[in-house]
Amino acid sequence: MCAHCDDFARTLGLLLDLAAYSQTAGADNAFVAAIGPSLAASLPEPPPGLFPPGYDPADGPQYPGEGW
Repeated sequence: MCAHCDDFARTLGLLLDLAAYSQTAGADNAFVAAIGPSLAASLPEPPPGLFPPGYDPADGPQYPGEGW
């Protein structure tokens, strides 16, 4: 596996672990609120081949209140 793919998989795993932790009894919600956005922001570009060719995550319906 390439280094870029390892980074993506590791960061995604940390996000999934944080999501699971947030659902446990006694979870520290302040910790989850502080760490979650930081992990999401550090998520690198997905490895090639993860999405189908031509996939555009920004392409979709116009939501109310959004002027495109």
